[in-house]
Amino acid sequence: KGQVNSKVWLIDNLKQFQNQYWNHIIIHGGWNGVLASLIFNSDINVGKITNIDIDPACQKIASTINKRQEMEGRFEAVTADMTEYEYSADVVINTSCEHLTNGAYRRWLDLVPDDSLIVVQSNNYFELEEHINCSIDMDDFTRMSKLKPYLRDTLALPKYDRYMIIGKKKDV
Repeated sequence: KGQVNSKVWLIDNLKQFQNQYWNHIIIHGGWNGVLASLIFNSDINVGKITNIDIDPACQKIASTINKRQEMEGRFEAVTADMTEYEYSADVVINTSCEHLTNGAYRRWLDLVPDDSLIVVQSNNYFELEEHINCSIDMDDFTRMSKLKPYLRDTLALPKYDRYMIIGKKKDV
C-alpha cells in the first residue's frame, strides 16, 4: 500500500510542473512498471515512458502491465544499471534512492540530462537490508540529492516517511 500511495503522491505533485507536452519520461528503478501505468492513466500528457530496472524479472512484468502502450510504441521496459544508462528525457524519475550508495547516486545524476526535470524519492526505513542509503529526514535527503529543489515534500506512511524532491541539477 505504501508503494502505491508513494507513486500516486508523486503523480499528484508532478502534474503541477507540466506546462507543456512531455515527449519522454524515464523511470529509474521502475520495478514492475506500476508507476508508468499510473502515469498513463493520469492526466499527465506524455508521449513515451521508459521503465528501467536492474532486475531482469521486472522487464516482462512491466511490459505486460503496459502492453497497450508498448504496442503503440509509447512504452519500453529495459533491464539496465541506472548508473550506466545514457539517454535524453524531459522528466527523469528515481524512486529508489535508498537503494543506491552515494557514489552510485552521483554517477546516476551525472548521466541525467542537464535540462531534465528530476523527481527523486527516498525514505527513513532503515530496517530493510537493501536500504543502504536512507535519509534521516527531508533536510538530510535534500543535501544528499544535490538538486535545486522546486518542491520538497514528505509523505507519512505507517512504517516510515517517504521523501520527495522535484527539481533540477544544481549549477545548470
